[in-house]
Amino acid sequence: MKETRSTCPYCGVGCGVIIESQGDQITGVRGDPDHPANFGRLCTKGSTLHLTATAEVTRQTRLLQPMQRAQRGAAPQATTWDSALDTAADKFAQVIRDHGPDAVGFYVSGQLLTEDYYVFNKLAKGLVGTNNIDTNSRLCMSSAVAGYKKTLGADSPPACYDDFKDAQCLFIVGSNTAWAHPILFRRIEDAKRANPAMKIIVADPRRTDTAEIADLFLPIQPGTDVMLFHGMLHLMLWEGWTRPDYIAAHTSGFDALKSTVRDCTPDKVAQVCGIDKADLLEAARLFATAAATLS
Repeated sequence: MKETRSTCPYCGVGCGVIIESQGDQITGVRGDPDHPANFGRLCTKGSTLHLTATAEVTRQTRLLQPMQRAQRGAAPQATTWDSALDTAADKFAQVIRDHGPDAVGFYVSGQLLTEDYYVFNKLAKGLVGTNNIDTNSRLCMSSAVAGYKKTLGADSPPACYDDFKDAQCLFIVGSNTAWAHPILFRRIEDAKRANPAMKIIVADPRRTDTAEIADLFLPIQPGTDVMLFHGMLHLMLWEGWTRPDYIAAHTSGFDALKSTVRDCTPDKVAQVCGIDKADLLEAARLFATAAATLS
């Protein structure tokens, strides 16, 4: 039996796996105890990863070569790669000739590299002449990218998994981590057990499984998260829970931000978000006064 170290391809936690194989067949997958993301733990999807590589799946339900139907409804027949590519290109070009470039569009995977996106954009906008191109990466993470670049200068969250063990306050917004990233949630549970004084705030319109670990749950109305953040900053400024010297040395535009949140009073924010004013104040206090806050 051969063992190969790799990474689980499912969610973004990046758990390390050890793949067991015999010949060209994967026979099992287990967590890598030396991997810093999961230390050997795997969720249900990761622990059954090898089942997607069984012979029944790979040899019967997955295409191993191009297939083409001679006409709609007919049984697909095997064809060569050259023939398949020529057919696809001819049909695509025919649609453009008959109906114009805006009759076609591209929806591109979120797993391509920057160079691949560049080529697809050249194909769509430069060659075909259509603006109808979009990607999952833009639709999925565009707001986060814009926020990170505008506030931090780079599209990179400035945190790592090890920060959990040092956090005194953990602020989770709109993420059902218990379901979406279960191995990461195990690390949150470990950190809470090791440091019972750590406070966890969860803000989410839904009462998810993640909310069960929260010391403070904020069931805000959908779409009011920005108002919640503005209200928390309003309180931090009012109570003197900010560090003006640090802000002056390391940020720009803070006066404009202060002006933006001036009208986000506790009464207004509590009403818009649909939460208790006391919970809003407690969230701001925990976030601002903890020795180390991670969001």
